[in-house]
Amino acid sequence: MQKSTAKQQIHPTLILWIAIGWIGFFILPWYGVEDGFFSFLWLVDGYPFDADYAPAAILILQAEKLWLAPLLLFLAFPLLILKSHRNDLWYSRLLILSGAGGLAYLTAQGFGIGIRGFNYPILSQVFGELGDRQYGMGYGGLMVASAFLFLLTQGIAARGAVNGDIFVVSAIGGVIAIVATFVFFPIATMLITAFIAEDQSYSIVIFFSKLFDDRIWGLGCFYGTRCGVAWNSLFLAILVGVITTVLGLIFALVVTRSGFRYKKLLRALTVLPIVTPPFVIGLALILLFGLSGSVTVFFADLFGVAPTRWLYGLPGILIAQILAFTPIAFLVLIGVVEGVSPSMEEAAQTLRASKWQVFKTVSLPLMRPGLANAFLLGFIESMADFGNPLVLGGNYDVLSTEIFFTIVGAQYDQGRAAVLAIILLFFTLSAFYAQRRWLGKKSYTTVTGKGDTGVHPLMPRAVSLPVTVMACLWAGFSALIYVMILYGSFVELWGVRNALTFKHYITAFSVRLSESGIRWTGAAWDSFFTTLQIAAIAAPLTAIVGIITAYLLTRQNFAGKNSFEFGTMLSFAIPGTVIGVSYILAFNVPPIEITGTGIILIVSFVFRNMPVGVRAGIASMSQLDKSLDESSLTLGANSWQTFRKIIVPLLRPAILAALVYSFVRAMTAISAVIFLVSAEYDMATSYIIGRVENNDYGLAIAYSTTLIFVMLSAVGLLQLLVGKTKIGRRANSGE
Repeated sequence: MQKSTAKQQIHPTLILWIAIGWIGFFILPWYGVEDGFFSFLWLVDGYPFDADYAPAAILILQAEKLWLAPLLLFLAFPLLILKSHRNDLWYSRLLILSGAGGLAYLTAQGFGIGIRGFNYPILSQVFGELGDRQYGMGYGGLMVASAFLFLLTQGIAARGAVNGDIFVVSAIGGVIAIVATFVFFPIATMLITAFIAEDQSYSIVIFFSKLFDDRIWGLGCFYGTRCGVAWNSLFLAILVGVITTVLGLIFALVVTRSGFRYKKLLRALTVLPIVTPPFVIGLALILLFGLSGSVTVFFADLFGVAPTRWLYGLPGILIAQILAFTPIAFLVLIGVVEGVSPSMEEAAQTLRASKWQVFKTVSLPLMRPGLANAFLLGFIESMADFGNPLVLGGNYDVLSTEIFFTIVGAQYDQGRAAVLAIILLFFTLSAFYAQRRWLGKKSYTTVTGKGDTGVHPLMPRAVSLPVTVMACLWAGFSALIYVMILYGSFVELWGVRNALTFKHYITAFSVRLSESGIRWTGAAWDSFFTTLQIAAIAAPLTAIVGIITAYLLTRQNFAGKNSFEFGTMLSFAIPGTVIGVSYILAFNVPPIEITGTGIILIVSFVFRNMPVGVRAGIASMSQLDKSLDESSLTLGANSWQTFRKIIVPLLRPAILAALVYSFVRAMTAISAVIFLVSAEYDMATSYIIGRVENNDYGLAIAYSTTLIFVMLSAVGLLQLLVGKTKIGRRANSGE
């Protein structure tokens, strides 16, 4: 009995986090190493006494960083309760004191001391000038911060929160911490930067002067000049949102509600742009409709007129974004269209309603949530899109490109970039609010436990014929675009020398065998391998965070659950351009100094794509009966064992979907990446953009074509691993 009691007294997880904290403080380098997070050269380069690689304990003994000494006190507190029972009063109090106090002090010293000593004049007045700088957090700092966080969650669990479940409380605390660090903190930093004047003082006047700049809100387009970038972006996003929603609905109706023979081919052509970097479509449009484009030259010769640059500006951006983002609307709407229960449509037909009346008064209103979400996604994607406006923008400036040139251009005005990012964020959050207001609190539930025929009625002929024609025309146009992408990769110099050649592929991906082995001599290999590496690391992390968050939202009840869900989904509402700017502002200085590293790219991908994993997990987990969890808990398993052995195996399709989506998005993203790449960590999309800016279209298209085939392979692998879910008669209907 005594042995059993002793085991109850000391939880193994507590021992683990105490050990992690002490290892981080006494053994591992406290600050980030210059060679990179994944480099271990420091082990043979002066460790442990070199100040650049020394643990915190050694730095204190060398009188280098004395401000780290108080952390040792907070690490020592948990040692006082090792022989205490979990129900003892001081058990939870000391753990909370250790965790909360340690985190608070670590945060305070992290932000109080920067690269030039004290960050705040009052600290210099109290303690005097600090002659030493502080570097970003390294292995040791990360492990100690993690230890404090989970000691805090153990203390909260010991006080009975969420039924005292250590795993659940720790998971909630972990997700809150990383979302606060990598979503809320950068956004807050960006907001603050907008108020900073040239002399580093805070001024609301400066903010409003930048906010109401005529270049942002000007209405000159009504008087023969240019409108501001805010109006340009808003007008473009609304057009793209409406048109992509209509086209997505058209394709969804043809695939699910028509007798069209080539549905599978149409569906494949519809989703193809998902695995394509958005700006690549812009390049194909240049090959077709640019100044030297084949279509432009053909009609110029036919009618004897000079070619024009009509493509560059609003028309080109609009066409490119519609081509790129229609598949997203289609994937949203096809599930909604299929989800409308046939029983309701049958009931309307029983009441002698015509097919057109059924469609207009029953089917279409029940698709309202899908239409709202499709518009929202098209709107946000248009706002965040950077590649297409850069390639096809001409004189039509938008917020995303304006932010980029404000940061990397000669003006380098962080405050202006922050103001532009705030405006962009305001537009996207306003779209979210408008969507929720439009949907209201009405019920759109159509699938119940009652049976139905499982067969949807076909569209009325008055709808089916024009819808099918429009779908075929647009699919044909999409196919032409991809033919041009493939063909353009083999053209020597488009519009000048149209001879076919493998030169671009050889330049990008040449390989040479030598005595020392294979040498990757192609110019694009470095960025290609970096992209694969970053995407391969980011994808499983995205899936892990997403699935754990989904489990907490569907299976647990705790205070602040709605706010918790909003926080985890906020990164989806934030355009990639805003993410890129905010990450530069937040993580270029201590305590988290990761700009120019691969870590910042991984982190941006994880939190940009996490909501997809969350939604996939929620959708799959909602289909799992909670009695499975209850049975496991009844048989003596804890929440962690239940999650690992019961829930996770049943979520394999959702996990794989999150993995592949995050992998594909990491391979093709550009809006945030363009701000975060460095010479050492160059991504495929930024490399392609660089080739485009140098008018090297052949190499850019060849690289893009290679990426497309890589993405198609990833999607094909997903199909093989997941397969197709068949639900009753619906799986066999409409084929």
